[in-house]
Amino acid sequence: MKKFTLRLFNIICILLASIQTVNAEQFKALVFTKTSGWHHESINAGVTALQKMAKEHYFDLQWQTNADRITDKQLKKFDVVIFLSTTGDILNQDQQAALERFIQSGKGFVGIHSASDTEYEWPWYQKLIGRSFVIHPKIQTAVLKVNNRKFPGLARMPDQFLWTEEWYQYSDAYVDNLSYLLSVDEGTYDAKVVRKGKTYNGMGSFHPVAWYHNYDGGRSFYTGLGHMNEHYSNTLFLEHLYGGIYWTATGKGLIK
Repeated sequence: MKKFTLRLFNIICILLASIQTVNAEQFKALVFTKTSGWHHESINAGVTALQKMAKEHYFDLQWQTNADRITDKQLKKFDVVIFLSTTGDILNQDQQAALERFIQSGKGFVGIHSASDTEYEWPWYQKLIGRSFVIHPKIQTAVLKVNNRKFPGLARMPDQFLWTEEWYQYSDAYVDNLSYLLSVDEGTYDAKVVRKGKTYNGMGSFHPVAWYHNYDGGRSFYTGLGHMNEHYSNTLFLEHLYGGIYWTATGKGLIK
């Protein structure tokens, strides 16, 4: 009887383990929204949209604003870290080192909108994000263009279409291998900004908005879209965003 009970217990354990394996989410993502500068009102809308996305695409999503959770022990649970409209200096040196090791282990990073307005004094992060925010004009409608359809999430975007956004002007690229996905036509809106006596006239004939690259052993994706609450209920934007999350988390989805 004891042998039968033990055997039955072992069978149940095996079955439970199988069920857990079958039900395991395809990857795990951490969305981080700490700000020490401007705080976008759309952050909560973004988190809600990502939570819905996680259910629809069967991945695990956890939301964190506490930088004390950016440690080796915590990060090893995840496949991708998403900086959703973060701003300013948000990580100390130990936390920065933990994120560096996370990427170096082959994991992924997604930056959304003002993630490019983050950690200006951390050169490694600037290379991870690719370009940093410089300035923006008032919110305007402009023509957004698709530059690369080989990346996941862009299949249903028109070649060019109207989009209303806070169009960031960016620095020069910090790395040479950025692959550009979207750009905005500066001829379709007023890119000029005058700030503190200095005039900014946009980025010229090519104004990138979204890109990706491999960096320091891992993967990085950035999109400058996502300023407004309404963006997080827009199907085209959410497909674009999930394509970046999926690729950075898994390395899959690129069309060869």
